Amino acid sequence: MASQTVAALQDEVNRLKIQLQSLTEEDSSQKIRVGDYLLARLEQLGANSMFGVPGDFNLGFLDLVEDHPSIEWIGNCNELNAAYAADGYARVKSNSIGVILTTFGVGELSAMNGIAGAFSEMVPVLHIVGVPSTVQQKSKPMLHHTLGDGRFDAYEKAAEQFTISQAILKDPNAAAAAEIDRVLTDCITSARPVYLTLPTDLVYTKISSAQLRIPLSRSPPPNDPDVEKFVLDEIVKLVEAADNDAIFLVDACAIRHDVRDELDEMIRKTGFPVYSAPMGKTAVSEQYERYGGIYVGSISHPEIKEKVESAKLIISIGSLKTDFNTGNFTYSIPTDNIIELHSTWTKVQYADFAHVGMKELIPKLSARLHPYQEGARQYDVPKFVADVPKEDNDVISQAWFWPTMNTFFRPQDVIVAETGTSSFGILDVPLPEKSIFVSQILWGSIGWSVGSTLGAALAARDLGLGRTILFVGDGSLQLTVQELSSMMRRGVKPIVFVLNNEGYTIERFLHGWERQYNDINNWKWTSLLSTLGDADGVLSKSYTVNNKQELTALLGDAEFAKADKMQLVEVMMPKHDAPRALQVQAELSGKTNKYVGGS
Repeated sequence: MASQTVAALQDEVNRLKIQLQSLTEEDSSQKIRVGDYLLARLEQLGANSMFGVPGDFNLGFLDLVEDHPSIEWIGNCNELNAAYAADGYARVKSNSIGVILTTFGVGELSAMNGIAGAFSEMVPVLHIVGVPSTVQQKSKPMLHHTLGDGRFDAYEKAAEQFTISQAILKDPNAAAAAEIDRVLTDCITSARPVYLTLPTDLVYTKISSAQLRIPLSRSPPPNDPDVEKFVLDEIVKLVEAADNDAIFLVDACAIRHDVRDELDEMIRKTGFPVYSAPMGKTAVSEQYERYGGIYVGSISHPEIKEKVESAKLIISIGSLKTDFNTGNFTYSIPTDNIIELHSTWTKVQYADFAHVGMKELIPKLSARLHPYQEGARQYDVPKFVADVPKEDNDVISQAWFWPTMNTFFRPQDVIVAETGTSSFGILDVPLPEKSIFVSQILWGSIGWSVGSTLGAALAARDLGLGRTILFVGDGSLQLTVQELSSMMRRGVKPIVFVLNNEGYTIERFLHGWERQYNDINNWKWTSLLSTLGDADGVLSKSYTVNNKQELTALLGDAEFAKADKMQLVEVMMPKHDAPRALQVQAELSGKTNKYVGGS
């Protein structure tokens, strides 16, 4: 039995021993308020920031949050931004979760788009909702924030659609601690949002603290050993049949389900070439000599497309086959040539094997495939580079901008890209060692990146990472711009590149090339930070760059690169310009979503 399996079983045995001891000692254990119990669990999970907006049904709990020694109440300008921030925090801070607190009805519904996005992209977020007292929920008076028809459970039913697990606290003596533990365990093991209601009259109710001595389980269920052995044998047979012509294709769930360390060991032990899908960017080091770049089906660069699709065997890790992640479903990989590793199951060609998850499987696969390293290294991997094109003008084009930005990035930078030109443009840029790329490619809610940057920057500060850098279009920024104020208030110092191309460029390429609905009102972008909290101009600095020369000079400025204050850079770009990958994706999407009779 592998050491990882033994360790997981030993952890579970230790938990059960503590649980048995706690049950015998519960009567004599120290009592703790329900709200404090929840905060203690969040502290154990390393969730040091809580996002949200105050409301009359959560204020009592907020007193406990504000007085807590290690959990900081961030406070947001609205609940949607708070949900985005919790999402960004969880993406950067592995092995923790994002936490958002809202109030009943009006607050929680405002957050729901952000929670749905976290569900879609498998991000662990706890949504705490302060709700009316248990007495009021039974008597159903016509309270404010209700629908006026007595349906106090309407919002819970909505939350069921966008969370993996829900805990509706009603009786602290019966199950408050157990219910809190249940949803938190579901959150961290499934990498999905969960929902918890906290009635006003239960926040200060005392319960036993005994269960806090029992660590929450982080481990996925152990693999079925017999099925796992069969799967390993089958994979080795396919590698041998492929004569070592195998590659790894890494995707989002390798990040979401925390197998990056195991994956790094496997790619180095085997020597197989490795590529990633857009949502898997920075799951492996993009500076690794056997890393070949981003595969996006027919949108891929020709040399990458040829290398991936000509391989005799592809071992896919954590794939999410969405439209924008696969070049509008244009993967040209026969089922005979693919193995898929997922969090709770494995697919070998046409056969699915339940209860064989990749967290436990990958270390064993590394050991089995290590002897094939010499043969695997006979297959060359063209270096993933981003050359700056030579253009005979001084206009900041998309084709020039992204490889130029590559010279500015540093190891351990956290780089956030908005849906649109940013998320497509940066795909072709190899990021530095130990950098973290954050983007919302599946859900694709414009404006998400701004709130997410707040959470990402706070997580980066917790972890001692480098700079946080945001790329966002002018149209997207107008949706969630208020959160720049929260960033200054909490002392984080991201660099915000605002791509000013006069509106919704991604939408123009999809439909409505000259339509007014894709236009926006131009703002005085360099005045934003003074308006949103830096009235004296000491916390921030803003710039406008109009051409290649000005941008190059700014990127070479040591004071700017130091990022010791919040900075906003307005980048003037052509209205009808877009990265190559976005243009191809838009063409493919246009064929799929063709409007009959449309322009």
